[in-house]
Amino acid sequence: MQKTKNEELNRISVGDFILAEKTPLVLVLDNVRSLHNVGSAFRTADAFRVESICLCGITGKPPDREIRKTALGATESVAWKYYPTTLEAVADLKTRAYRICSVEQVKEAIQLDSYVPGKGEKLALIFGNEVNGVGQEVIDASDLILEIPQQGTKHSLNVSVSVGVVVWELWKKMKQALDDSSFTG
Repeated sequence: MQKTKNEELNRISVGDFILAEKTPLVLVLDNVRSLHNVGSAFRTADAFRVESICLCGITGKPPDREIRKTALGATESVAWKYYPTTLEAVADLKTRAYRICSVEQVKEAIQLDSYVPGKGEKLALIFGNEVNGVGQEVIDASDLILEIPQQGTKHSLNVSVSVGVVVWELWKKMKQALDDSSFTG
């Protein structure tokens, strides 16, 4: 097997990315402290053509050297907006018909692997602070809570890893729903 060269990856330009159809997901970072986690969220959002990112509270925002170092240019392609509080972002997203989905460990959570988004559903995925997780008031304002099933001793993942796992799982299911709806067989 031959490793694919960078020029063979068929990368689109930033301009084409901005104009391209997006996956109906918005990432909401609820007081995320680590600038590396923020940069990684931008990179994941770029990889799966996520609509945008909401940066809330103490979450760092571009331009920042540490975010740019991890994002590798994704802060230029992915739309983002800053909100003083996560509840302000939630209120704005609700007016735009997003289903508010916190990713957290709560008794009523739906396990990520068993959740299937509705056809055409737009989801706002909230990821919380590295120590305290998603704020309780944000959980209370959510329409849905998803939990990543885990079997180890920690039952905790880094924010950037959680973003990658959840976006990948939902992207696959959303893509499958689109593929199934175009099937005429």
